[in-house]
Amino acid sequence: MGSDHYFTAAPASAENLRSIRVTLAGRELEVTTAGGVFSPDRVDAGTAVLFASMPPLPPSGNFLDLGSGWGPISITMALASPHATVWAVDVNERALDLVRRNAESLGITNINAVQPDDVPDDVVFRTIRSNPPIRVGKNVLHDMLERWIPRLDERSDAWLVVQRNLGADSLQRWLAATFQPGYSVFRTATGKGYRILKVRKHGTPATEPIAIA
Repeated sequence: MGSDHYFTAAPASAENLRSIRVTLAGRELEVTTAGGVFSPDRVDAGTAVLFASMPPLPPSGNFLDLGSGWGPISITMALASPHATVWAVDVNERALDLVRRNAESLGITNINAVQPDDVPDDVVFRTIRSNPPIRVGKNVLHDMLERWIPRLDERSDAWLVVQRNLGADSLQRWLAATFQPGYSVFRTATGKGYRILKVRKHGTPATEPIAIA
């Protein structure tokens, strides 16, 4: 990749398109990946741990895949919940092009692959499923999470997979300290050196008693 990173907006490295076979949402699929994006040769281990650990998706609503890469999480959510709208959000234009290319080739019509600023401000999410880009650095990562987690709908969850030796435990502590009150933060699973962190946004409590006639 040279000086490119998977979070580079416009990778300068050769695209090197390639087809790989993967299993997503219980289906054997052929997808297109490329150089200059995260894990171009396989579904990475962290995402696989996330898939094995997360609960069933809601049947509908807006879902967010934050840091989509070529689209394994977005594709999985779109196939599992065809009545939902999946927002595949990434800063890497090559990654977004791959998500669009893969959605079209697989006949998936419920994915919007967009830059962060292209998500309408009034969209709230029934769930967030993410293998977040830890290597962007702590400050950038925290800014991302502070932007998107508050856009969870009430009584909805974000599920994040983070490598233990890349700061999963410190991130859990930061999440618990940052998103309060109104949120709960849990570690729900561990596997292959990864932690699954769940952030739950609770409903707004009633501020006035309900009058009973």
